[in-house]
Amino acid sequence: MNKFRKGLLILVSILVVLAITIIVYGFYLKPKYDGEIGLKSIQKETTVYFDEYGVPHIYASNPKDAMVALGYVHAQDRLWQMELMRRIAPGRLSELFGKVALKNDQFFAGLGIEEASDKAIVELDKNSPSYQLTMAYLDGINQFMEEGPSPIEFQLVGVKKEKFTIKDVYNIYGYMSFSFAMAQKTDPLLTDIRNKYGMDYLKDFGLDNAFNTVQIKSAEEKPEEYLAISKSISALLDQSPIPPFIGSNSWVLGGKKTKSGKVIFANDPHIGFSQPGTWYEAHIVTPEFELYGCYLAGTPYPLLGHNREYAYGLTMFENDDIDFYQEKNSSTDSNQYKTPDGFSKYEIRKKIIKVKDSTNLVMNVKVSRHGPIMNDLIDGLNAKKPVAMSWIYTQQPIHILDAVYTLSHAKSKADFQKGVALIAAPGLNVMYGDAKGNVAWWATGKLYKHNKGVDTHFILEGASGNDDITEFLDFSKNPSAVNPDWNYVYSANNQPEAIDEFLYPGYYLPKDRATRITQLLDPKSNWDKESVSKMITDNTSVVALDVVKNLISNLNVAALSKNEAQAVAALKAWKGSSNLNDIAPTIYNKWIYLYLKNTFEDELGKEGFKQFLTTHVMKQMIAGQITNDNSLWWDDIGTKNKKETRKEILSQSFKEAVVTLEEQLGNSVSDWTWNKVHVVEYEHPLGKVAALRKIFNVGPFEVSGSNEVINNQMFDYTNEAKYVVKGGPSTRRIVDFSDIENSWSILPTGQSGNPLSAHYNDQATMYNEGKFRKMKMNKDEIVKTSTKLVFMPSKN
Repeated sequence: MNKFRKGLLILVSILVVLAITIIVYGFYLKPKYDGEIGLKSIQKETTVYFDEYGVPHIYASNPKDAMVALGYVHAQDRLWQMELMRRIAPGRLSELFGKVALKNDQFFAGLGIEEASDKAIVELDKNSPSYQLTMAYLDGINQFMEEGPSPIEFQLVGVKKEKFTIKDVYNIYGYMSFSFAMAQKTDPLLTDIRNKYGMDYLKDFGLDNAFNTVQIKSAEEKPEEYLAISKSISALLDQSPIPPFIGSNSWVLGGKKTKSGKVIFANDPHIGFSQPGTWYEAHIVTPEFELYGCYLAGTPYPLLGHNREYAYGLTMFENDDIDFYQEKNSSTDSNQYKTPDGFSKYEIRKKIIKVKDSTNLVMNVKVSRHGPIMNDLIDGLNAKKPVAMSWIYTQQPIHILDAVYTLSHAKSKADFQKGVALIAAPGLNVMYGDAKGNVAWWATGKLYKHNKGVDTHFILEGASGNDDITEFLDFSKNPSAVNPDWNYVYSANNQPEAIDEFLYPGYYLPKDRATRITQLLDPKSNWDKESVSKMITDNTSVVALDVVKNLISNLNVAALSKNEAQAVAALKAWKGSSNLNDIAPTIYNKWIYLYLKNTFEDELGKEGFKQFLTTHVMKQMIAGQITNDNSLWWDDIGTKNKKETRKEILSQSFKEAVVTLEEQLGNSVSDWTWNKVHVVEYEHPLGKVAALRKIFNVGPFEVSGSNEVINNQMFDYTNEAKYVVKGGPSTRRIVDFSDIENSWSILPTGQSGNPLSAHYNDQATMYNEGKFRKMKMNKDEIVKTSTKLVFMPSKN
């Protein structure tokens, strides 16, 4: 018995020691939010106050000290995210994750982002403030890497620490620029449809801009299989550990539209959800400068920001800045291809991809005058001829560092506009408002034209030069509006009005959000922060109501079953909302999915249909296509001696929707509430491992919102029981110039990327309830409500 007690005592002692070790080790890994730290490269004592949500408020005597401090605190909260971000563009994820990341690495390594970064860095002015402050920021990151604890992910995956360089910054911007684009998902798919079925099948797709009826007002050969391009690139972006930018809302109200007479700025960029989230908030104050900004991991200047003088943010322009060209190889030498001036040799870029626990992969990427050959970069492309990708980002001078520096350090509206003009790619709607009462919107991007008749929605002919770009437009031709007569500017990724009778081609989103935004803004002239906050979380679609009327008109109401009749009653009573307890959106979205499946899958095939569902073209055409009795898509090509009609397909889809919902949610229609099917979980790359899911992931949550409402909680159409939200507002910001120190923000999960931090998920519940927190700027308030970390100059 004594031996048993002694053994038990030893076991308990071991467990206590182990528990203490884990607690101490966990404490060591947490971000340091108070105390003192010596930094080698700061000149004077710099104080960082971390508020109750972990946002650093950096008070420094000079800009360089502020940027060193920013780099350090950014790294201690987001170093794992920074590491992933810098590895995507050069194709270095396989070093961490092995063969599972190899396809991703092959693709991005071949795009030419790294080469474009090298070229841009050579041309930098090393004495410019943008460069000098970037180097100070990187110095702060590297000091944390040297002296701070390694993130737990580094230890689990086995990351070898390497210093961050300015090339990493450029590679991060390059990846984010590519993720904005939509052409790579759409053009190959449309080309396949045209080649297989002819142009008549594309009439319903609105390629002539017929569906873009709500436009942002400005003021001032044999068929070949190209689906593999769309499918492969979509899969790579979906599987990326860093999610792509998708859409966004923004509106800026002039004084005549607000209760206070001062500008109110609102912005919620839509990005694929992840954990940690996209943005890191930080507030910097020096004697000559102040800025509260939202930063991408590993980048020194915020893409979203405000101070006491002005505010800015962005949405995606959705312009077309990628073209695909089919090249023609020489019949005698596959390393040569035809150009308007004869045959030229492909440029060959040798790339070596290191693969964890395996041999290195050596790639020889062929590059034509248009860009890299996609056949060498993705699997499944069976086209006999090479297809090159032409992308403005890698082909035009890259001034992104100077651009974002200027946006965040502008002294006036005119100064700010100079920064906007520097961005060749990606295409963005840059939104602006200031304390002087100005409101503005500018579309960025180096816009261009082709010969008349060239349709860039398809893969173009590369050999003759007839489909090449013929003219680059001056920035003055970009869509914009500055202080318009209607006293506000807005963007919801919809088509801007024509400039000089030229309607710029792109992959714009449908009019749903734009219609709702203008519907709410136009009649009201007493907006305040509270009413804007209700608008930015609005869940209503006015377009869906029109769609529902058209759908119901195709039903034989007299022949409906009990549940079918109840479903129709719910839809008829619907106000277009997607709140948690609503029933109608559950029925509507299932009906829409099955209508799309029964209409398009027979022609496109399962893989083609799946890819079609990821495109903006699909979203654009629903409202118009369901009204077209003569659409060629209604006929099911799998049935012989029969031609299906619109009424048959829509009625069949409704009946299937009700049966499916009965199977998934039960026989009581009153139980088919939106909260049971519309859910979100913010996934960490390591959360895909079941044992690590609860440690690293945040959620799941039942959420309101839907596709293409202002509260754009996006999901893929599917026949599964749940609509898993893939993306949405990556932040919601409201800047009120009548009360600038109390402007509002919210992040989907939290400020920190460290799962041991109290700020890893402390905003998630607030975010999903539509609540906000202050973006504090009053120093007295900040000091009273914050912990204090002091950076001291160190000679060691």
